[in-house]
Amino acid sequence: MDTLHIVLADDHTLFRQGLRRVLEEQAGWHVVAEASDGAEAVRLVLKHEPHLVILDIAMPRLNGVEATRQIARRVPDVRVLVVSMYSDDLYVTQALQAGAHGFVLKDSADADLVRAVRDLAEGKSYFSPAVSKVVLDDYVRHLADRGITDRFDALSEREREVFQLIAEGHSNKEIAGLLNVSPGTVETHRARIMEKLDVHSAAEIVLYAVRKGVIR
Repeated sequence: MDTLHIVLADDHTLFRQGLRRVLEEQAGWHVVAEASDGAEAVRLVLKHEPHLVILDIAMPRLNGVEATRQIARRVPDVRVLVVSMYSDDLYVTQALQAGAHGFVLKDSADADLVRAVRDLAEGKSYFSPAVSKVVLDDYVRHLADRGITDRFDALSEREREVFQLIAEGHSNKEIAGLLNVSPGTVETHRARIMEKLDVHSAAEIVLYAVRKGVIR
């Protein structure tokens, strides 16, 4: 794409302005609108249909998780990057299940923001290292509590390829083209992956991939 259009949403004006400066220092990146609450963020995304929206979790009127959920449902092509003060696994899980493609901590935004936006613009996911560690630790505890071993080893080589491409946000049609197979074959692989890993949605596949370190 020639120009990356971004909507920025955070109720702290100074932080939002700082992010805008960082973003617009990058050639071809343009913040088309700013919002100070979640409801306004959803409205501006619907109006401008940007490539990417950056949302704070804690915003008035409509929190970042619910704003993400509405954006993902109404404008599914928009990539969503959540920015938060908190790395609690509950926040991360809720954001992913709502449809977020990345999660960056505010205290590391200077170091992570540009990399995160670039990865999301390329169809990938991105999570601050501290977030990835929290999710991984939670995953290990989850396995231990259930008394089971990691099911990832049960995936075939081709299923691991499909797993990663799903986690990176590719559609069945895109995966079929990349692997030179039919969309029906991809759907079969997807069903087997979900059965073997005991996951039930693309969001859970992304979360699993982050926990495994397959994507960042």
